[in-house]
Amino acid sequence: MQRSDSRKRDELRPIKMTPHFVSSADGSVLIEMGKTRVLCNATLLPEVPHWLKGKGRGWITAEYALMPQSTNQRVDRERKGASGRTQEIQRLVGRALRGAADLQALGENAVVVDCDVIEADGGTRTASIIGGFVALGLALQKIKPQLGITQNILKHTITAISVGIVQGTPCLDLCYEEDSAADVDMNLVMQDAKSFIEIQGTGEHAAFSRNDLNALLDLGEKACTEIQKLQLELLGNTLP
Repeated sequence: MQRSDSRKRDELRPIKMTPHFVSSADGSVLIEMGKTRVLCNATLLPEVPHWLKGKGRGWITAEYALMPQSTNQRVDRERKGASGRTQEIQRLVGRALRGAADLQALGENAVVVDCDVIEADGGTRTASIIGGFVALGLALQKIKPQLGITQNILKHTITAISVGIVQGTPCLDLCYEEDSAADVDMNLVMQDAKSFIEIQGTGEHAAFSRNDLNALLDLGEKACTEIQKLQLELLGNTLP
């Protein structure tokens, strides 16, 4: 199979992460995966949700949005509340990032990670998790001394990637053209590039076998190992 951008079936799109992109955020990263670009900002909130008050632990949450010109046709701003798709994605990102943290060590503090898609060419939710993790790590490096926290809050790295079966071929990191035509579409989230913490997979146009599933998981696991190295380099190879 010839991919639209001439990549090998197991090849990631070029990944570039620019830290400290927004100076007013506690932690900020612009992540670019091919033509997909997502701005991830992490910010300390003034208090934890009401249902966590007095329980001695913190919270990490996420918000996600497509900017109006992120796709070929203008996307309306969600002024009346997040759509079902948006809610599903930001819950995924929030769950993934909480999988990195010791919320007891965070104390009664909360961090929100905002993921704004500037340009969407497939894999926006996985790019949000990759960049969101780095933005969270950078934010914690800044705010831990302010809060008087000395122990590590992040216990794990969190990586994510899309995989799918396109024209009968298992492929890694689908762009929009491939994603929209894929027989099988799947998003993987991994902890420490070793354990799966979320698998979202659907046979869009065809069923898939156990062997197909194993091939997709193998592609994703290899890619997450590469992505983890990039994330750790931006955090100085230590978890805050």
